[in-house]
Amino acid sequence: MARTIESTIRFPYKRSLGPVLGAFMTALTEKRFIGIRSGARVIVPPLEWDPDTGATLEHDFVDVGPAGTVVSWTWVAKPSSQHPIDHPFAFALVKLDGADTALFHAVDAGSPDAMSTGMRVAPRWKAERHGHITDVDAFVPGEAATVVAGDESAPGEPVTMMEYNASITYNTPVTANVERSERATEEGRFLGLRCPVCGRTYTGGKGYCPVDAVELTAEHEVDLPQRGTVSNYTIVTPIQYPGQTETEPFARVHVWLDDTDVVLGYQALLDTPNDDVRIGMRVAAMWATDAEKQDLDPRAEGNLVGWMPTGEADSTDPDLVNRIC
Repeated sequence: MARTIESTIRFPYKRSLGPVLGAFMTALTEKRFIGIRSGARVIVPPLEWDPDTGATLEHDFVDVGPAGTVVSWTWVAKPSSQHPIDHPFAFALVKLDGADTALFHAVDAGSPDAMSTGMRVAPRWKAERHGHITDVDAFVPGEAATVVAGDESAPGEPVTMMEYNASITYNTPVTANVERSERATEEGRFLGLRCPVCGRTYTGGKGYCPVDAVELTAEHEVDLPQRGTVSNYTIVTPIQYPGQTETEPFARVHVWLDDTDVVLGYQALLDTPNDDVRIGMRVAAMWATDAEKQDLDPRAEGNLVGWMPTGEADSTDPDLVNRIC
């Protein structure tokens, strides 16, 4: 089985709730559920607009629940760190008593055998509530709401904002070609693949020519040049967010390797003021010494530090700007 690399993207943000969701979240801190009237029905969670007509709804809130009926469910046998419960549970649509629509939440029933459509459930509230849907720890079988030990009094202020940490984790398989390409960059080389049909060269180890659909393996490998030309660039002005380490504007350049079809994107440009960065610059790869390797950015490509201007005359090829990949 191929090695895989696990990657996680996190996106923390804060949003305002408005008068409708704000009222719903405030009610959660008080161990209450509220819905909103829309004609003859009650919508839970409350919406600002009628989902059928788009008409603005009056803020006619009504208490519902706290118990309800499961109308649909699915079992989560292997919860991830992103799930609300750290042991197997069900995600379910629960129609709270007095509501005409269902609320999506977790049901902590112990086993799938204990789950059924039509079963009665009630909320298990968290001891500390902050105006978030996770103030409900989970729904549990039965009619009576419960509270985790150590119940705290509800905050007195209405809930108007909510912080959220969006996160997604995925795994990327590492092919044999990628393994060899990574070893090459650790040795201070760029490893390419040349298609035997069209003669184009590639890097990155995808393992096939996208033009001719020919599989490319170790027999098609070639060492790529260490020099190239800046074909495009951008000056990045960093915005401060969790994990951002840059504080000043910096350049990222695309480098078209000499006599190949390979363009390496978003490369670091060394010892060059941003005002001096330009298309056509001649550059050479700079690799870390043994002493410098331990200080390399963990996101670096092997031991590549970046690209240094060579001092050669700029290329004046007018098509350079079109070579970005």
